[in-house]
Amino acid sequence: MTDPRRFTSLRNHPFPILLYLEWVLVGAALLFELLPLPFPRMRSTVSVIRLLSIMGFGLMGLRLPLPTQRRRSAVLYTMLEFALVLLATPAGNRRVLMFPFLYVVLVVRSCLIFRMSGRLVVTVASFFTFLGLVNVRLIQIELQMPEGVGDRFKSLLFGLAFNSTLLFGLALLFVLLLVNALMSERESREKLAAANEQLRDYALRVETLAMEQERSRIARDIHDSLGHALTALNLQLEGALRLWQTNTSQALEFLKQAKRLGSMALQEVRESVSAMRTDPWQGRMLDEAIALLLSDFQQLTHIHPTCDIQLHQTLSSDVNTSLYRIVQEALTNIAKHANATQVTVGLHATETTLYLTIQDNGSGFEVTQNQSGFGLQSMRERTLALGGRFDILSRSGEGCRLSITLPVSPLEPS
Repeated sequence: MTDPRRFTSLRNHPFPILLYLEWVLVGAALLFELLPLPFPRMRSTVSVIRLLSIMGFGLMGLRLPLPTQRRRSAVLYTMLEFALVLLATPAGNRRVLMFPFLYVVLVVRSCLIFRMSGRLVVTVASFFTFLGLVNVRLIQIELQMPEGVGDRFKSLLFGLAFNSTLLFGLALLFVLLLVNALMSERESREKLAAANEQLRDYALRVETLAMEQERSRIARDIHDSLGHALTALNLQLEGALRLWQTNTSQALEFLKQAKRLGSMALQEVRESVSAMRTDPWQGRMLDEAIALLLSDFQQLTHIHPTCDIQLHQTLSSDVNTSLYRIVQEALTNIAKHANATQVTVGLHATETTLYLTIQDNGSGFEVTQNQSGFGLQSMRERTLALGGRFDILSRSGEGCRLSITLPVSPLEPS
């Protein structure tokens, strides 16, 4: 709820129509108090106490209790309002049967101070207070009536009192429902505005996260594709340098292969800068792409790899890309660091799980001391991004075994 201290300014009031209504009703109460009654026998003198009570009641609306204050402050405030209203409309006042504008203002203010239970209490208290004043006034009138007054006049008077009380109760109910509707509508708009602000905040966070993930993906793809090609290129150039003096023809073959790898690396850079290709095998099946990758690996390292691929389903593009990149990065790491003579790649899938293993008999490493390399991090991130599990089993001098387990949904047969 808006800070009631701002209610003194019409521009900042959350419900200007309620502020207008309050001013009109308080002004009407003052006017009815000042104007003479139409019938001489009903006329009464203007009471300074009643006028001061009405004006004091009106001024209290300029400073409502803060919602952050204790509930006791709101209760004391409302009790003071009731006291001023009773002073302004005493039971002996001949105007008591006139429409009680101040009680309507009291109900309106209670809606801005209390929750629903408090509003109902104030509304019911206002109604029964007015009803009690009417009954007291009717008893006084009946006692002051001459003996010659007929029952017809008494019935008319009691009918007027009944109609006034009924009209007053309906008016209070209407005001309560109206203000509650306004309050609910305002709260809904505030909640909607807060929700929109939260959604904008979430959208910014998602956009930032997406940018970070995209940067990480691009870095992984550049490292996995370009790094593989440059590693192979470096191996070819090293072979050419070793054989340049002793075997010129073989060195030339190494140089030709290095040129081909250089062209491939340049193409990788162009495609990475433009749109980071998602189909690195260019339309081939995954087993064919991995077989070609192993063939290139054999030519580069002279290691004859063993491959066992058993896929009877069609995997999604994301899974195919991740598996290809993981195998590519693993072979790159083996060529650069392992000094292996045997490499085994196994890939098979059940209806719900896919298993990939890559094992070599190279020099190995201590897993607890070397897990921060970008290649291992890239493979791990690709696996975790698909909800899988990435395990490394390696020791110095005992080779290395990578195990990747990925959950897959039921897939169509190839």
